[in-house]
Amino acid sequence: MQQTSEQYDRVIQTCRELFLKKAKDYGTAWRILRLPSLTDQIFIKAQRIRGLQQNEVRKVDEGEQSEFIGIINYAIMALIQLKKGVVEQPDLNAEEAIALYDEEVANTKKLMEDKNHDYGEAWRDMRVSSLTDLILQKLLRVKQIEDNQGATLVSEGVDANYQDMINYAVFALIHLSEEE
Repeated sequence: MQQTSEQYDRVIQTCRELFLKKAKDYGTAWRILRLPSLTDQIFIKAQRIRGLQQNEVRKVDEGEQSEFIGIINYAIMALIQLKKGVVEQPDLNAEEAIALYDEEVANTKKLMEDKNHDYGEAWRDMRVSSLTDLILQKLLRVKQIEDNQGATLVSEGVDANYQDMINYAVFALIHLSEEE
């Protein structure tokens, strides 16, 4: 578990650095995005990863890693939007945004640690392609919940699904780094 925690932190540090650089370049323009828009952005990235995994020819010189990083950062933005609500104009500076980012990461990492304890780090025996498929499945679930205006009968809410997507993407990035 200690190794997983350290690897998790390294992956998140890379994602966090990119998030902060983009916040300095673009501000927090993402604050105007509604949840379905964020879900669709994550969906596009997950679909591209699946395409990269299935297609022999790549026409854009970006690999899976950058797309998994995008999934993590967009899912964290979605969690922030769930908590703070959508606004008409950006209302956070970079420091406020990164504090919210760190808070969501801490909650999501705690969930990973709890599940990892119960599941015995089963993700280590999974393929990156399976993690991609699980992210896509979670996205389809979120889209259905969004289409139902957030109503569920017995299912967890969209927040838990975003957290799972983050954790699956972190696991995929750990696997990819170990393959290098």
